[in-house]
Parts: sequence; structure tokens; C-alpha cells
Amino acid sequence: MRRRDFIIVVGGAAAAWPLAARAQQGERMRRIGVLMSTAEDDVESRERIDAFLQELARFGWTVGRNLQVDIRWPAGDADRIRRYAAELVALAPDVMLAMGATVGSLQQATQSVPIVFVILADPVGGGLVESLARPGTNATGFASFEYSMGGKWLELLREIAPGVKRIAVLRDPTLASGSGQFGAIQSVAPMFAAELTPIGVRTPEEIERGVTAFVRASSGGLIVTGSAQAVIHRQSIIKLAERHKLPAVYFQRMFAKEGGLISYGPDFLDQFRRAAGYVDRILKGEKPADLPVQQVTKLELVVNLKTAKALGLTIPTSILVRADEVIE
Repeated sequence: MRRRDFIIVVGGAAAAWPLAARAQQGERMRRIGVLMSTAEDDVESRERIDAFLQELARFGWTVGRNLQVDIRWPAGDADRIRRYAAELVALAPDVMLAMGATVGSLQQATQSVPIVFVILADPVGGGLVESLARPGTNATGFASFEYSMGGKWLELLREIAPGVKRIAVLRDPTLASGSGQFGAIQSVAPMFAAELTPIGVRTPEEIERGVTAFVRASSGGLIVTGSAQAVIHRQSIIKLAERHKLPAVYFQRMFAKEGGLISYGPDFLDQFRRAAGYVDRILKGEKPADLPVQQVTKLELVVNLKTAKALGLTIPTSILVRADEVIE
């Protein structure tokens, strides 16, 4: 989808309307507010928005003809998330798309505007919906993780690097999902005789202090659990793992694409596409309270062989044959 083909409002500034769209008269214009958790220059996030808009177009919603989209990019800053949530609600959208934990701020700003969320780990535990089957609130969408996935991350790490005994687990302790994912890893750690060290990810300084202290002893590895802060600080994390020769498992493919060793987690691009279907249904009259929260249906395993070579690791064939993508 090319920029000239649609109108989209980002941070209050609108692109030019195409002449064909301006010529359309009489069709009702609907409005969608989008609150991301990342920065506007995040390439992966822009791809997800493109996928969302392209899927909406398949349902007949064309930006500039019958749809206007307002997007805010808080780059993980809690104050900006709250401010942008209020801004979007004030624009009186018909429905909103929320990425990750930003849905909490949106629900604080409105209990009436429908919200479709993506990449959210624990909507029930976070009090955002009453149940997965019957959300019962103004929010529904697509959950990103089952906590049991934490055990799979640990299993993959030991399969790649059998000598690893000590494992640093990067998680956001301010999120219910941060504690939940760490707890899941803790529950299986005795099976692998693994010693865990939790490290916060709120700032690059916190990450560097924690990892630097961790690597003072040998036989270390790294697991990065899901959070917006981990995504925002991913380059710092990847570089620390490279500098200290730490085999690492990450929760989504962008880490492996950008130099991380291996990733295993949901296909988030697929979640944005599927979210367009829920937005379409809400725009056509359905209520989020009646639309069940969808669990993860598509997982992907990505291996970066270049990083493995730099670490002196040979990736087992058993992993390579299961991989959805192998980066040479």
C-alpha cells in the first residue's frame, strides 16, 4: 500500500488525500484510533500497521474514502501512553486498536468506546476482560502468550547450548505477564538444573547493570520474555548478548532478524491482520463484550546462523528442521 493511496493521521498531522478519495461524496466516514506501544520509527511496527490497513481494505474499509485512522506512538513511555490514550478518546473514534498493555490506559479513559487489543499477554489477569470466552467489557482481541511458553524457551536454550547452567531472565516486573512468564520458567528450571537470575528491562541502564553483574560468573545464557520495554531496548539487549557471548532465546522474530540467536513466539503480524476482522465486525455493529478473546494460533521459530557461528555454536538439526526461518 503506497502512501498516496490513503489518508492517515499520525500524531495530529494528516497526509494529503488522493483526488479519487476526495471525489467520493456521501459515504459515511468512520474513525479508528490506534495506540501503539513502540516508537514511530520502529520498522516492524510500521509493517504491522500496514498489514492491519491492508486487511481492513479487504473488508471494504479504505482510508480516505470511508475510514480515517489516528495513530499515536508513545515509545513505551508511561506518561505518553496515558496522554495519548486521552487524546484518542477525545477524537471520538468508532473503535480503537491497542497494542500490548496500552489497553489499560485506554480503558481508564473510556468504558464505552470499543477496543480491540493485540499482543497482550494476560487480559483476564490484568482485569481487562471478565473471561476469554465472554469478555464482558469494552475490550476484546488477541492474547499473545500462554505462560507455559516460558518452559519452551528454556528447553530451546538448553538444546542449543547444553552447557548453560545459569540463565538471566529479562522481564518487566511491573507487568502481570512479566511475573507470569518468569514464574513459568521457574516452574521448569529444576528439570534442567538451571539457576535463574531475573533482570528488569525498564531502562538500558538497568539492563546493562543486570547483565554485567550476571556475566561475572561463567556458563551463562539469556532468555528475553515478552514486553514492550524489551522491544524498545532490543538493540541494547542484542548487543549485550553479543558482547558477552551469551546464547539467547527471544520471544519474537524481530530479535533474531536484528542479530539475536533464536526466537520463538507468536506471529504478531498475523495478530494485526486478524485484529482487522474484529474491527470490521465492530464497525458493522457487533459488541466487543460478545467477541471472545482469541488465543495464539500461529507460532514461529527463527534461527540466526550468523550469530550462532559468532558464538561458536552449532545449531542442532532437530531445531533447523523445525525452524520457520533460518537467517544465513
